[in-house]
Amino acid sequence: MHPSEPAPNSVIRPNSEHWPVEIRLKKNKRQIDIEFEDGNIFSLSAELLRVESPSAEVRGHSPSEKKIVAGRKFVAVMDIEKVGSYAIRIHFDDLHNTGIYTWENLYKLGRDQDIIWQDYLQSLEKNGLSRSP
Repeated sequence: MHPSEPAPNSVIRPNSEHWPVEIRLKKNKRQIDIEFEDGNIFSLSAELLRVESPSAEVRGHSPSEKKIVAGRKFVAVMDIEKVGSYAIRIHFDDLHNTGIYTWENLYKLGRDQDIIWQDYLQSLEKNGLSRSP
């Protein structure tokens, strides 16, 4: 999937420092690879994307409302839908599809995924939850 097809001089970009060049869903549907204009390429697991969904269902309306999503170890991506020129919506096989992942959000997830993943694992452990369904 290519985020934009028009000629460069006709593209109106949203307020984002980071612009994807290519987004690829792996055949096993458990990983998305995103290449950005600055040369960074991030491989994001479907599980990470699902548990860090920017949806109100997961994020709430403030940082204190964020929910821990457990049991998504085997979640897969069914479809990726472009949202305007600024984001994608990911349709997961657990039927979650309300998160809109902006380019900036995807870049931060890729750049900081080790820290985000460790925080997630610690939250699961602290709350007696598991990655397994």
